[in-house]
Amino acid sequence: MIGVPQFRDRRRLPQGPALDFPAAQAARFTQGRGLKRGSLYRGAVGQWVWVAHRISGVAIFLFLFVHILDTAVIRISPAAYNQIIGMYHAPIMALGELVLVAAVTFHALNGVRIILIDYWSRGAEFQQHMLYILIGVFVILMSVFAFIHLGNTLFHQGALL
Repeated sequence: MIGVPQFRDRRRLPQGPALDFPAAQAARFTQGRGLKRGSLYRGAVGQWVWVAHRISGVAIFLFLFVHILDTAVIRISPAAYNQIIGMYHAPIMALGELVLVAAVTFHALNGVRIILIDYWSRGAEFQQHMLYILIGVFVILMSVFAFIHLGNTLFHQGALL
């Protein structure tokens, strides 16, 4: 290939313009660190937060889709709509509401963290600290919400799971 240096010894690091290629940068980064070539990231907390952010976003989208559909049922049959709404008053749905609030809370808090990382000049420097703050705030908010919501839902209605 024109312009791409050929190497006989794959273990030798490329020099000069070849470092512009992502594979060459990955090879340079991983050499001497005991990592396989091409695997820069091994599943630390940041990766799982990234995955959780995507999953929570998809879950919120699916909830909104189902919510629009069940609200649209009122135009077709008010009796069917009342039956659907009656299902939402079941005690088990309190857990579904808890999961929904957890997804929205996590997604919102992590979204603020991502904005700070992107637009704050020192955001990348403090991203790990912001992650631990996010986890702490999330646990506190969800503990308070779960205590109040499940207490009201399960014991106010006189029903237990």
